[in-house]
Amino acid sequence: MVYTYLNPAVALMGAGAVKEIGNWAKMLGARKALIVSGKGRHGQALNKDIAELLRGSGIESAIFAGAEPNPTDTSVHEGAAMYTKEGCDMIVAVGGGSPMDCAKGIGIVAANGGQIYDYEGAGKVTEPLPPFITVNTTAGTASEMTCFAVITDTRRHVKMALVDWKLTANVAINDPELMKSMPPALTAATGMDALTHAVEAYVSTIATPTTDAAAIKAIEIISKYLRPAVANGDDMVARDMMAHAEYLAGIAFNNASLGYVHAMAHQLGGFYNLPHGVCNAILLPHVEKFNLIAAPERFVEIAKALGENVEGLSTIEAAEKAIDAIKKLSADVGIPAGVKQLGAKEEDIPTLAENAMKDICGLTNPRRATKDEIMTIYRSAM
Repeated sequence: MVYTYLNPAVALMGAGAVKEIGNWAKMLGARKALIVSGKGRHGQALNKDIAELLRGSGIESAIFAGAEPNPTDTSVHEGAAMYTKEGCDMIVAVGGGSPMDCAKGIGIVAANGGQIYDYEGAGKVTEPLPPFITVNTTAGTASEMTCFAVITDTRRHVKMALVDWKLTANVAINDPELMKSMPPALTAATGMDALTHAVEAYVSTIATPTTDAAAIKAIEIISKYLRPAVANGDDMVARDMMAHAEYLAGIAFNNASLGYVHAMAHQLGGFYNLPHGVCNAILLPHVEKFNLIAAPERFVEIAKALGENVEGLSTIEAAEKAIDAIKKLSADVGIPAGVKQLGAKEEDIPTLAENAMKDICGLTNPRRATKDEIMTIYRSAM
């Protein structure tokens, strides 16, 4: 089997990294960038800073601050229209996973035409995206460096997964100074999102030594630094380490893919417009309890990475320590106990399960599940 490793051509890490954006945009040959961000005040304030940095290198910009949480087909099409109207030749995404995914969708439509629905699935993108720079402000999704995008189809109320190597950014920037303003709840949700990426990649059916190394190191760092980052957002050591952890987790799942946690979380997000990281965090221990018998030795290593002492335990007992540690970390950082608290309803579970079975992320889950088993997992997470 041939393994493919996809990562950005350039990654800038560390405090002050964003100040280099103008130089890299210039090297990519840009004249005018479309800056894509969320609608909040934080994103719009950063837009101005990014525009100024680009202007310092002779690059003009137009701003599309229309990326919603759980970005939609509508925002993608609006952004693509603006890209064309403004005569842009580069895309700069600023924010967390939602602006990143929205920007990828805009790039797909701008370069390939048609509508975003045409590109659902894997390998559907024909033409490369315009030059693409990402500026990440959260430590969780890793969307700044992956070849994945998730866009909500407002017609079907489902999240579409788009996977293609052409979605990978040319330059990915992770500056922990931009992450200081994340409130504790968002820090917790994005950190647990990163943990989910690392765990799912580590037990994936296409994991490799390369992805294993990145995943286990990410789990170790998250176990040590997520709690301090949630407790004190000004702790720059914790912020910097969480930025590294989410990037490592991104390397892992960008190349080993994911599993049923994401397949199921996508449905909750698309159906109820719920926060992705929180859905992942709630589902993670329930899905991995189901997966445990498929890869118990791997869960032993996860338990060790989470700081658990497994000496003297049987393989299954040690593996179960991983599930317990995930639950403890999630509770410590304030993640809700169940999706029912977020508004999920028992009567919707058959539809959610049916859609989850179709999600591309489930293909690399280590244990095959029936629709009834997916429904049981949803119920356990309510």
